[in-house]
Amino acid sequence: MAFQSVKLFALELDGPGDAVYCSGEMISGVVTLELNREIRVRALRVLGRGVAAAHWLENRSVGVNTVYNDYTSKITYFRKRQHLIRDNGELTVLSAGRHEYPFSFQLPEETLVTSFEGKHGSIRYWVKVKLHRPWAAVKKIKKEFTVIEPIDINTPSLLAPQAGTKEKMARIWYRNCGQVSITAKIDRKGYTPGEVIPVFAEFDNSTSRSVVPKAYITQTQTFIARGTMKQKRAVVATLCGDILGARRRETWHGRAIKIPPVGPSILQCRIIKVEYMLRVCVDVPGTSKLSLELPLVMGTIPLHPFGSRTSSVSSQYSVNMEWLRMAIPEQPEPPPDYSAVVSDEEAVQNSTAVQPQEDLSGVLQRSLMAYVQEFRLRPPPVYSEVDPNPQPITMRPRCMTC
Repeated sequence: MAFQSVKLFALELDGPGDAVYCSGEMISGVVTLELNREIRVRALRVLGRGVAAAHWLENRSVGVNTVYNDYTSKITYFRKRQHLIRDNGELTVLSAGRHEYPFSFQLPEETLVTSFEGKHGSIRYWVKVKLHRPWAAVKKIKKEFTVIEPIDINTPSLLAPQAGTKEKMARIWYRNCGQVSITAKIDRKGYTPGEVIPVFAEFDNSTSRSVVPKAYITQTQTFIARGTMKQKRAVVATLCGDILGARRRETWHGRAIKIPPVGPSILQCRIIKVEYMLRVCVDVPGTSKLSLELPLVMGTIPLHPFGSRTSSVSSQYSVNMEWLRMAIPEQPEPPPDYSAVVSDEEAVQNSTAVQPQEDLSGVLQRSLMAYVQEFRLRPPPVYSEVDPNPQPITMRPRCMTC
């Protein structure tokens, strides 16, 4: 076995292994070389890249042959290069032992799309180090990192309620069985993973058969290449209602469906998109289902407690409790003294005045009314048919035509 010159060639990024980065942040780390003996190096480079790529194959039969169509598209979001040992035409001699080379570069200020791995494409960000030596193969080491695009759901467009209505005439063969209709509404469009979506819906079954109302949260991955689109759909959460009999109606008063841990929506990439939908549907035996779709956006910044009136029940409860804590002071201010409000003369007059007896037997049977002090305002002027400010007789009347 040949004695290896390079004992260790490693790349480490600063921070924890599960660190997440955003646009404009710094990526830093260190490249470690541990050598068993002296070597000569031509160059040592660090490359940083962010690439979105979509790829799939489609085949079709032409006679007895099979023709394959290759669909590929790629977008490069950034490309960084840093020379740790620059190639200036001369070789650099490294002695045996341990050598460390720190590096750092900044991610672009432009919005970077969230990292993603799919069946027909991916969005990846990585750092790669290349060690160039004479008369030797290039040594490479690569480490990926995660980028998250911030999506704040505390925006007017994502806080807007989503609602819709859909109806259908159910048919079995050529016979009409009646009409089925769905009306559904959710509080807002934007949610974050782990939240609960209260679904408000009304199902009207005018058919002669029993139906089953359901609700799904679906994820749709769309890949685009050469003007062709490839989609992959998956159900990530399910809510099943009770069987609705013939000619009956059912109402959901905020049925809860919980969002599982899923990735955020990807809407800003031209070749890869990840979209979510709440689908409220009715399964009618013997015919196709009636489905109503309400769009969803999975964000990364959760709902602020005071961000919207239309939040989930748990959010409203926490908002109300915080509001009560703010409204009630810890030490209430004591009321003023009686002597500070009523003068001594008024107190003597009130004590010597004879108060008439009043029947209070019916006070407890009536609702309590607040006493409002009467305000003495200046009365309006007395109405009179005689003009208090008549015009002088010598004044010439004005002509209305000139």
